[in-house]
Amino acid sequence: MAGPTQVAFRAKATAQGGRDGKVALEQGGVWFAMAIPKSMGGSGEGSTPEDLFALGYASCFNSALLFVARAQGKDASKAKVTCDVGIGPKEGGGFALEAALTVHIPGLAAEEAKALVEAAHQVCPYSNATRGNMPVTLTVA
Repeated sequence: MAGPTQVAFRAKATAQGGRDGKVALEQGGVWFAMAIPKSMGGSGEGSTPEDLFALGYASCFNSALLFVARAQGKDASKAKVTCDVGIGPKEGGGFALEAALTVHIPGLAAEEAKALVEAAHQVCPYSNATRGNMPVTLTVA
């Protein structure tokens, strides 16, 4: 399994109490109260790991999009990426994730936008980590 050739940054978080606990970054600044969603029998009064994954994937994919656009001399500075993450039981037991990315890039023709989204999907670390491990749907709005 190929990882980075050189680690440029490392984040470290600690969780306690699982889906009904809290999670915090070691360097401080951000912590979240976690809660099982109502649809899974919990209170729904907190964040879920899927919420945090959606936040990270949307942000990372947006950065990848800006990176490839800049390299191609295109303006994607007003691009918006929405990430929808789902969780549910998987065949054979356990649980699995799926993600859908919806990308809107004002000012670009549909084919240009689609090409940028496909290129971003090849460089985004989240896309590279999930490829072949979970379904990811790309939509250009």
